[in-house]
Amino acid sequence: MANDFKGRMIVFTAPSGAGKTTIVRHVLEKFDQMAFSVSATNREKRLSEREGVDYYFLSTDDFKEQINSGAFLEWEEVYEGYYYGTLKSEVERLWKLNKHIVFDIDVRGAMRLKELYGDKVLTIFIKAPSLEILVDRLSARNTDSRDSLQRRIYRIKNEMSYETLCDKVIFNNVLDDAFRHAESLILEILGK
Repeated sequence: MANDFKGRMIVFTAPSGAGKTTIVRHVLEKFDQMAFSVSATNREKRLSEREGVDYYFLSTDDFKEQINSGAFLEWEEVYEGYYYGTLKSEVERLWKLNKHIVFDIDVRGAMRLKELYGDKVLTIFIKAPSLEILVDRLSARNTDSRDSLQRRIYRIKNEMSYETLCDKVIFNNVLDDAFRHAESLILEILGK
């Protein structure tokens, strides 16, 4: 019997600190028919992270080999020497499970998936109230050196310009409102 599942991609994107990951986690808890696309990276695994759950952790050489073999749908050197990307095999795996796929990726990766999959993809930009709030949130994390924080701030300013290129925007000023908005967009996609 042929599988006629028509999987969708719901791509959440935003500058660091906008609340994208928190909203993605909420959506995944709410909707059983959704599954998370685990990205690949060459950065070091943090203590709280799990292989195949948070990321697929690859060496730099392995990551570059996967790039050269065409294994990625999208990838980017997000910060100098640090690569992130979506493996084709991950999308195929989740669609075989009849799951719609939720992504938590950077803005360029979101645009690349939209380019590849067209109207199978819904891009959702998570908008923070202001640049100052994003900077405060990043500073409060205490995970970056001063130089790293400055690079992130520069990147955030660029990423904010992608808002108008996305299909939908969720304004994340009050988290519960952002959750409700995300849920309504998902229900719309699922045709309920």
